[in-house]
Amino acid sequence: MSEPAQPKDSSPSFLTVDEAAELLRVNRKTLYEAIRLGQVPGVVRLGRCVRLSRATMLSWSPGQGGPALKEKQS
Repeated sequence: MSEPAQPKDSSPSFLTVDEAAELLRVNRKTLYEAIRLGQVPGVVRLGRCVRLSRATMLSWSPGQGGPALKEKQS
């Protein structure tokens, strides 16, 4: 049996929360809270697992997500 061909860029298409937090240079708890509040695009939930689209994370600017954490929405 042969292995499927790997793309030239061997980076995964989806990141764990820890990997995305490292990429965005934020605390993982902060990222989990932003995900919970619906402020992060490209989130995929598979049961209890949360994955984030690498392409979306690279093109997304965290300041575009809405109000800051702990800030009340009107």
